[in-house]
Amino acid sequence: MNKDVMSNDMKIPETDPSKLPWLGRKLLWLDNMKNVDRIVYALFIVCAGLVAADFMYHKHSYLDIEDIPGFYAAYGFFMCAALVVCARVMRIFLKRDEDYYAPKDVESEAYPEDQLSRETIND
Repeated sequence: MNKDVMSNDMKIPETDPSKLPWLGRKLLWLDNMKNVDRIVYALFIVCAGLVAADFMYHKHSYLDIEDIPGFYAAYGFFMCAALVVCARVMRIFLKRDEDYYAPKDVESEAYPEDQLSRETIND
């Protein structure tokens, strides 16, 4: 197959609503990147509003550091980033080769030749 034809086929997804399942039809509006950007901006606004609301009430905290406005937002962000960094470091030690399970895998066993049904093509 021609490389250009293949790349053009891959760029255009099937979006005929009648061929999609119910949930696919309901989520079809997410194909438009403008709508995805609107969701991201809305999340930013909600997060900024929650941090701003943190300045507006009195906290009954156990530790003094909890009285800092936006402490839990910053703590959550940095702990999430730390989880990502730790996962990347752990990957170095826990990563296995692609064929790590292959010697014990059923797919890697040799199939008896007499049980294979092979077709021959005569040129």
